[in-house]
Amino acid sequence: MSRDDSFELYDLRVEVVAPPGAKLWCNSTVGDYFELRGEVLHLPSGQGFSIYALAAILPMLAAKQRDTHPNDWMSTDSDVACPDPNCPSRFRITRIGRRRFSHAETTAVPLDQPAAKSET
Repeated sequence: MSRDDSFELYDLRVEVVAPPGAKLWCNSTVGDYFELRGEVLHLPSGQGFSIYALAAILPMLAAKQRDTHPNDWMSTDSDVACPDPNCPSRFRITRIGRRRFSHAETTAVPLDQPAAKSET
């Protein structure tokens, strides 16, 4: 009998939003987006995305891909501010679907290996 080693992550869409008529300083255009499917980032053909904006967003993506408690702010808040303090744009992170993965297909570490203990 084999053990189910599956887990699910959300696919995400990150879209540029801003107040109407706002001047954006981050080299973005309202409506620009990328999607994160599993661990792979997908940009529409011909569209770029600022590495500085991406650096501000990246720490949030792994958490947004996972189930969180309904009362956790990670479940309710979706906008990340542009890292340029003069830019009014935001980057809206939306969960757009779920994808199933196999532990054995995503890591060389077996499930039955004990987790490393932290020293406190």
